[in-house]
Amino acid sequence: MNVVQRISELRVIPVIAIERLADALPLADAVSKGGLPALEITFRTTAAPEVISLLKRERPDLLLGAGTILTPEQAEIAQQAGADFGVSPGLNLLVLHKALSLQFHFYPGVMTPSEVEQALVLGLNTLKFFPAEAAGGVKMLNALAGPYAHTGVRFIPLGGINMTNLPDYLAHPLVLACGGTWIAPKECIARNDWQEIEKRARQAAELSHRQRSTP
Repeated sequence: MNVVQRISELRVIPVIAIERLADALPLADAVSKGGLPALEITFRTTAAPEVISLLKRERPDLLLGAGTILTPEQAEIAQQAGADFGVSPGLNLLVLHKALSLQFHFYPGVMTPSEVEQALVLGLNTLKFFPAEAAGGVKMLNALAGPYAHTGVRFIPLGGINMTNLPDYLAHPLVLACGGTWIAPKECIARNDWQEIEKRARQAAELSHRQRSTP
């Protein structure tokens, strides 16, 4: 699987903190019906590895990410569970070296030029930009484009992104895709409102499609 290509095709990845294993399949079905067959399951909950294993087994066509990877051990657990890629909020060299040794697709979080350069030295050019809005949003991406666009670096912004500012991010030439927590917020999951989650996924997918089709 070419993970980066699939991410670039989807353009929006729902980011989820899931507490109950029973919610995994209906959640995956809701975002898939909405046109976004992908989930980044964050390691903020103890259920994450089991959720990823279940989805990998029962929904094999789903693009599966593991988010909030903070330790080398979590990187290994995520890969063994079946995650197609891993993501961290920051740039932790111990985690990165472990992911590289496992040949695990991994996208560390960066916010500054120094962090971008550390990642580039390690041969990584697909990076999470976090926390996107707090770090300056599209204006910061414009600033980073000056010295780094020629390196082939691409960003996956996450943090403060919603349907209002999503078009600005997706229009940026260095943005591969965006992560979105607004698509399946914990309130919707808690009340099993799969219809609302499907609607939000469809809105994001349609916006992405329209933007891609615009010359």
